[in-house]
Amino acid sequence: MEDCEAHRHDLRLKAGMLRLAAIFLVFSVMLLAGGPIKALAQSAPPTEARTIGILLVREIQERPLPLSLLDIPPPDDGIAGARLAIADNTNTGRFLGQEFRLDIIESAKADELLVEAESRVAAGQHFLVLDVRAQTVLRLADALKGKDVLLFNAGAPDENLREEDCRANVLHTAPSRAMLADALAQYLVWKQWRRWFLVLGTRPEDEAFAGAVRRAAKRFGGRIVEERVFSDEGGSRRADGGHEQIQLQIPVFTQNAAAHDVVVVADEAGLFGEYFPFRTWEARPVVGTQGLTATSWHPALEQWGATQFQNRFRRSANRTMRPLDYDAWLAIRSIGEAAARRRSTAFAEIAAYLRSAEFDVAGFKGQKLTFRDWNGQLREPILIATPKLPVSVSPQPGFLHQFSTLDTLGLDRPETKCRL
Repeated sequence: MEDCEAHRHDLRLKAGMLRLAAIFLVFSVMLLAGGPIKALAQSAPPTEARTIGILLVREIQERPLPLSLLDIPPPDDGIAGARLAIADNTNTGRFLGQEFRLDIIESAKADELLVEAESRVAAGQHFLVLDVRAQTVLRLADALKGKDVLLFNAGAPDENLREEDCRANVLHTAPSRAMLADALAQYLVWKQWRRWFLVLGTRPEDEAFAGAVRRAAKRFGGRIVEERVFSDEGGSRRADGGHEQIQLQIPVFTQNAAAHDVVVVADEAGLFGEYFPFRTWEARPVVGTQGLTATSWHPALEQWGATQFQNRFRRSANRTMRPLDYDAWLAIRSIGEAAARRRSTAFAEIAAYLRSAEFDVAGFKGQKLTFRDWNGQLREPILIATPKLPVSVSPQPGFLHQFSTLDTLGLDRPETKCRL
């Protein structure tokens, strides 16, 4: 009996070895055919997706009609960039079982946005991307203080949001006015155009940009030789009177100015700045908010893989990408990048990683982009461009910094008034 039992054991052992050999043979054939990964992926049960919801908060703002019909913003300005970022995040996150969802709320009334945002947060929303006025950013940040919420300012360039009115729960992907003015100033100084004739409008935002220009001049060696205020006519378009009126008015306005290399225009609302190129008394370049400008994005940028990015956006939105689209895209991509790197959808892990020294995000600008730990501002190169083409990229050569040349744009750590 013992001999029979031993014989049966040997037979079972041999049968098992034959089955293993058969399985090994099948996988060897699949490997030679290049298909084991595909086969395993098809047979493996899908990982349960974990969804990260992102809320885009838009404050509908009544703005003056642009002087050029080419400058009328599309109705989905910012939204289209956010949607592309959601698609990009989902394409990356699906391998980790992550999905991303975009929700949008919009209103002309800040109170309505505040109530709805608080309701969404109470229902489990953690990440808010803001295209709202500066005062609305502060109201939302204060109302949501102490909650598991991180806000991304993608629309307001106001310096106070990064400085004396900074908030611990706000990061900024929109460049500040100081960053834009510094980027432009570096290029002007690099060109040896150091004498600036500053023309500003009468609106508070014009004075804010002019203030950033004055600071940049002192910082980088420019000199404002004269300032003049251009008074708009309450929204009436001077072009209604024909080009002849403008052709006479602008030369008279700029006549007898102190000797200068460039005319720097501060007209954020676009009420008069477009009238200045090619109409000034002396033949001088026009820079600032019109003419040669500093911007976070340009629809003709082709370097650093931007062509592929531009094409994807055009297929998605059926138009070119604008700076607000890019700033919203950066905010949402930052969230997706942090979630992928941490392999987590937990708010605490993502928020902590976004603020850490290890975080960076690719932005098609040739450098890794990171958030400043002293005021939450995203470090990024700034494009210097005409309406048709990029001209240069700041920081310019020769402007050095002990830690990052990107910190030559905007208020540096020793200058900040932010006390989080």
